[in-house]
Amino acid sequence: MRILTLLASLMCVALSVSAAKADRRVAFVVGNGSYKNVAQLPNPPIDAKAMAATLRNVGFEVIEGSNLTRDQMTEKLLDFGRKAQGSDVAVFYYAGHGIAVSGSNYLLPVDADIKSEMDVKLGAAINIDLTLEQTMGDAKVKLVFLDACRDNPFAAKIKSNSATRSVNVQSGLAEMKSGEGTLIAFATGPGQTALDGQEGNNSPFTRALIDNITKPGVEIQQAMTSVRAQVNEETHKGQLPWGHTNLIGAVYLNQAPTTQVANAAPTAAGSVPAATAGSSDGVELEYWRSVKESNKPEELNAYLTAYPNGQFKALALARLAAIKSGPSTATRTLNAGVDPATFTDEATQLTEDQIGLDKNGRRDVQRRLTGLGFDTKQTGAFSDETRTVIKRWQAARGYPSSGYLNKHQHKALLSEVVATPPTASDSSQKAARRASAPAPSSAPAPQQRSNPGDAAGAAFVGGVVGGMMGGMFRR
Repeated sequence: MRILTLLASLMCVALSVSAAKADRRVAFVVGNGSYKNVAQLPNPPIDAKAMAATLRNVGFEVIEGSNLTRDQMTEKLLDFGRKAQGSDVAVFYYAGHGIAVSGSNYLLPVDADIKSEMDVKLGAAINIDLTLEQTMGDAKVKLVFLDACRDNPFAAKIKSNSATRSVNVQSGLAEMKSGEGTLIAFATGPGQTALDGQEGNNSPFTRALIDNITKPGVEIQQAMTSVRAQVNEETHKGQLPWGHTNLIGAVYLNQAPTTQVANAAPTAAGSVPAATAGSSDGVELEYWRSVKESNKPEELNAYLTAYPNGQFKALALARLAAIKSGPSTATRTLNAGVDPATFTDEATQLTEDQIGLDKNGRRDVQRRLTGLGFDTKQTGAFSDETRTVIKRWQAARGYPSSGYLNKHQHKALLSEVVATPPTASDSSQKAARRASAPAPSSAPAPQQRSNPGDAAGAAFVGGVVGGMMGGMFRR
């Protein structure tokens, strides 16, 4: 009877995890930098790629683009508008040039050539208010992030060609008010300009977004408070992000799995209550899975806060210690005598293509990353999951975290010692990985991009139930 009760409880946990992750999430992510008629911005395409990967990792379908013309942006927006209809959470992210004319904000495609206010209003630029209303107006939760508060590159032309002197062309972007269920966040305050950041890296605002908005169990408005603090500190109080919100419930982009509490107050789409001390072992296991490979101390500390006496406490503390001590001795020895400039070289799809990796070569990279503790599936294809793991490896080794490899980084990875004699710590980690891995089945279940929560819930139940039944037969 106790076994049946436990099985029923496990089913409830899995179903609640699947339900929490089943909400439909769509994002529009674009970074424009290669402008044809004004000064170029090197970082927005890099920002957009990083933001797209961050959102995909928490279940978003992302409509992504870089350096888009007016027609290309329109095509992407139409696609986003169709997919965002009736969605639970819709995200709009833009990095690049934006302008404010007569109190309205506009985004600039890379082929924009604006000589007058008439050019702006007749379609050379994209009206933000109208775009948001048409593409994500009926989404339950709407999150808007605008890293576009640079100086208006067409300001002088617009003023000089204006029929009257009353046209208002301001620096930065104008203030915007959010409707119900909406959060709008700007890189800096109304009428002010934001920093693009060091060339080849993320802007301060986008870097802070990536660091904070998908932390497990962190509500989006709490995350934005951390974003403001991080940008303010990084820019030595030279830039302070600004926003306006009319959200009517708590919203979590990374849902720390929890059991449902009876009679709990309803929350907004995409949200879950914080983990409680009464959570089951299955819920703790799901939480640990979400942070066990993280190189961010705050994510591991969040697990320790939620589960101060958790079953993975020792592993969490060990990983925190490894992060604090930096790269391994083998890595430091490997990098000895290497030209420091190689650590600033940004790896891209092009530099990776130059390595000439075939399927076996990519599988070898995945095997080595897994052997070094950066677990990833050894499929021979570099999926978004593998790209994220490569970023973690790069960050731990001091390379720019792009998710792509160059020849130097690939050589360094091949030179690292992967196979080492097992230690007590290694055995503990392997046991934890076996505990968190789903039990094998006679036929692999088909992967469904549209609802990864169902597959995760099913794998979780299958793994736990299979382990229990195996234990009964061994007895």
